[in-house]
Amino acid sequence: MSDTLHSADDNSNRSGNTTFESILQQRLARRDVLRGGLSVAATSMFGGFALVGCGGSSNGGGGGDPVATPDALGFSAVPKNLSDRVTLPAGYSARALYAFGDPISATVSDFSNDGTDGDSALRAGDQHDGMYYFGLSDSGTADHNNSSRGLLCINHEQVLDDYIHANGQRNVDANGNRLAAEVVKEMNAHGVSVIEVRDGASGWEYVQDSSFNRRVTAFTNMNITGPARGNARLTTPYSSGGTRTRGTLNNCGHGYTPWGTYLTCEENWFSYFRRDDDMAQRSLADNALFARYGMGPDSRGFSYRDWDTVSGDVYTRFDITVKAASAAADYRNEPNTFGYIVEIDPYSATSTPQKRTALGRFVHEGAWVGPVRAGQPIVYYMGCDSRFEYIYKYVSNANWDPADAVAGLTAGDKYLDDGKLYVARFNADGSGDWIELGFGLNGLNADNSLFPFTNQGDICVATRLAADAVGATQMDRPEWGAVNPVNGEVYMTLTNNTARTAVDATDAANPRNYARSGTGATNGNPNGHTIRWREDGDNVGATSFTWDIYLFGAPANADPSLANVSGLTDDNDHSSPDGLWFDNRGVLWIQTDDGEFPGAGRSNNQMLAALPGSVGDGGPRTIGSQATVVGAPATPDTVRRFLVGPVGCEITGVDMTPDNRTMFVNVQHPGEGGSLDEPRSTWPSNSRNALVSGETGNRPRSATIVITRDDGGEIGL
Repeated sequence: MSDTLHSADDNSNRSGNTTFESILQQRLARRDVLRGGLSVAATSMFGGFALVGCGGSSNGGGGGDPVATPDALGFSAVPKNLSDRVTLPAGYSARALYAFGDPISATVSDFSNDGTDGDSALRAGDQHDGMYYFGLSDSGTADHNNSSRGLLCINHEQVLDDYIHANGQRNVDANGNRLAAEVVKEMNAHGVSVIEVRDGASGWEYVQDSSFNRRVTAFTNMNITGPARGNARLTTPYSSGGTRTRGTLNNCGHGYTPWGTYLTCEENWFSYFRRDDDMAQRSLADNALFARYGMGPDSRGFSYRDWDTVSGDVYTRFDITVKAASAAADYRNEPNTFGYIVEIDPYSATSTPQKRTALGRFVHEGAWVGPVRAGQPIVYYMGCDSRFEYIYKYVSNANWDPADAVAGLTAGDKYLDDGKLYVARFNADGSGDWIELGFGLNGLNADNSLFPFTNQGDICVATRLAADAVGATQMDRPEWGAVNPVNGEVYMTLTNNTARTAVDATDAANPRNYARSGTGATNGNPNGHTIRWREDGDNVGATSFTWDIYLFGAPANADPSLANVSGLTDDNDHSSPDGLWFDNRGVLWIQTDDGEFPGAGRSNNQMLAALPGSVGDGGPRTIGSQATVVGAPATPDTVRRFLVGPVGCEITGVDMTPDNRTMFVNVQHPGEGGSLDEPRSTWPSNSRNALVSGETGNRPRSATIVITRDDGGEIGL
């Protein structure tokens, strides 16, 4: 998610929970903690080819079976640059496949890209983000090994105001209300695209007239499932029983299921709403709930778009002011129907998306499935993308039955509506605990001082408050996660935290507090890092784990004692790691979201490839005065820059076909911060060749690009 779109005041965690500083003062010797076989995985990882040992499906490679991990990367590092183009290694080509405004129906005209196009419900949304490739057979059924035809599910996170409307800005009528046509366009620009793609005679293309093509938007009807279904805090005029809602918002990261469905995740949904009521009009509990989710008496935030000023129930629901005697007569509870994981069946264009409340409600960055093994639970890892927020884990109560692999949303009912929700606590000895967020456990009951939890549904609505109550560990903006198909270890990016002050002291998992290059003030962790952990006993349902810090972002020329702890060079330095993904060979792909990366040569955002090793391949380290544990130093042989994007963009979302010969990458909001008079970018241009510069006069567009090797070989090797 773009930092420029992220609220400057998104820290609503005032819980005062324990930071790592207090617990790491008593840290035990790290090498003793990690003794006992964890280094075996590291040895196998780099000793030639390591066969995948987790079994079942992995979270990489478009659902293809895990294969073998290479012992070297096969391309030269791409130099940092500020070009308005996509830069790749020699021997690679890319072209734009599916850009904002592209039609997904044969009845819709080509996109003129001048702000006047209609039919927005049948066009690509804006700001492409998380993405997953689902293989499709010749007969139109699921084929997870097909590398030449498939369905791409693509998130559309936000709207780039500078270029979406005809005159480059939002317009209002004589009464100061938004124009209905513009609001419709913006609401349809959010959500998800499902499109058919295929490798044809002229290369990869999307199929404009496919029966699978579909848009899920802010208008789409959705079911609410799981423990919060029917909860009184989900009552609205649209659904007095609290069982249905409309739309999904700010879809950032994603996930997929072993039964072939897509998970889209609602991130910064909270600031789309307008609240103008007096706090006395709500209960103490509801005021605590809304405040903890960034919605005080005036909740209009950085994503607020005045949609509520348009006449009509589907628009006025964004005004959440208490106006009536009951919640069934106004939309005071509408925000409580957002903040969830949404399951979509890409193979059924008429199916209803399901909001799966059992996985908790917060600022969901994504949902990443753990190793899938017959007879064991289905596990998902999740991060809450705000400063000082938490890392979560969901464990299904049902054990995986491979017969459910074709059950679609019915399998979702089984595995995603009934399970245990946990939040992470990191301990002084290098271990960690998963604390269950279950009703009646760990003080989560009606007598809780933070919030009166009366059932599991309350916990699933007020998840942040439940995590506060059990003493979870605050983290630096948990973003994307990924699960290594080689050894089952889990990685998560902590993008940055510029809100850290002397009061918010450093800790072992967030050990840096220094001035960003070119600034004079100490502002915490401006360059971000990636943490990882291994479940005890390699058991996905374990309630304890071991952790270390894999990689620190920093400019190559930054102070190695404070910032460039991982020893980055010009071949691999980066800042604000965000997107994260393992392919089915165990190669880790890291995407950045740091605007124009400062330091040793400025650069647009980028994507790197890495051979990551394993937990325990490094050792103890003191950064400033803070003790921590870091992974093995990065080298150009183990971490290397693969791609640099065009001006103003974020690189986010990546997947490959199961044969690893085609890569899909999203380029989000090129030209952000510009205007029609002074556009910062004109990428990708009408030529569709993502390697050429934009053409004068074109408005920039978010787009999915397709990358191949010129010799047809595997990507990255």
